[in-house]
Order: sequence, then C-alpha cells, then structure tokens
Amino acid sequence: MKSLKTLVCVTSFALCFGAASMASAATFSPGGATFTTNAGGSITVKSPSSFGGAVTCNISFTGTVRADGSAADITAATVSGTSQLCSLPHMTNLPWVLSPAGTVTNVGYTIAAIPPLIPATNCGPSTIAVTLANVTGGASLGASNQPLTGGCTVQSLTVTAPGVSVVP
Repeated sequence: MKSLKTLVCVTSFALCFGAASMASAATFSPGGATFTTNAGGSITVKSPSSFGGAVTCNISFTGTVRADGSAADITAATVSGTSQLCSLPHMTNLPWVLSPAGTVTNVGYTIAAIPPLIPATNCGPSTIAVTLANVTGGASLGASNQPLTGGCTVQSLTVTAPGVSVVP
C-alpha cells in the first residue's frame, strides 16, 4: 500500500511538472517579426500625478519578436489622448520583455512634477501579468489591476499586435 501511495505521489508530481513545462512552452510567431500595435489601444492608469484617479489614454507599442519566438522586446511605447496627463509620461527601462507565458517585465514610467499642479510619478520597474490571445489579424494583449512600484496601477490595458500570433 505504501508503494502505491508513493507511485501515485510521484506520478502526480510528474504530471504537474509536465503541465507546467508545457504551459511555459508557448512562443510567438513569426520569429524576428517587428510590430506596432494597432491604433485604438487603450490604457487606464492610476498614479501619484493623477492623485490616484484613473486616467485613460491611447497607447501603442513597437517591438520585435525574438528570432526563436521565446519573447518579444517592446522597444517603444507611445501614449496620447485628450487628458493633459496623457502627454506627460516618459517610458523607462525599455525594452520591456513580453513573455508568451503572460508577463511583461521592466515596465516603468515617470512623470515630471509641475508644481504646484502635478506631483511627480516614478513607477517601476515592475513585472505585470497580461493575457494573450490570438484574434483576427494578430495577437491581443490585455491587463487588469496590475500594480507598479511607486504607487501606480495599470487598471486596464488593451492592444493588438497585427501579424503576430501566440503558438501554444
């Protein structure tokens, strides 16, 4: 009976380890592709500069899928919008690394203080969890309620990278 319990435990461990390995085996395709996310990308953040209030802006990422598809490097992020705060962020710690397993590392940005109107913001570098999905024409990336060091939160993020897909 003891050997049966041991066998069941070892088998369970092997199955869990194998499932975890398969989950991280996702890749991006095609390797080496460059991308700029479609117009219509949106980000809502809370920061010290907004006094903790949510600010929604347009966002676009530019990057390159690594040759082996193991990650994508986000080399630029452009923010715009009708709120005056949308023109102030300076992205830091680029490139940000997008993993097909669902994380973006090195995420950060600063906003210089404009006394007495706007306090400074210095958020990141942080790793945030993202959702990835294949959609018509590309791969969508989303995030929800992801904290950054320095008192910021990515409340929501949605962008689509045309011509890129996630291969499970």
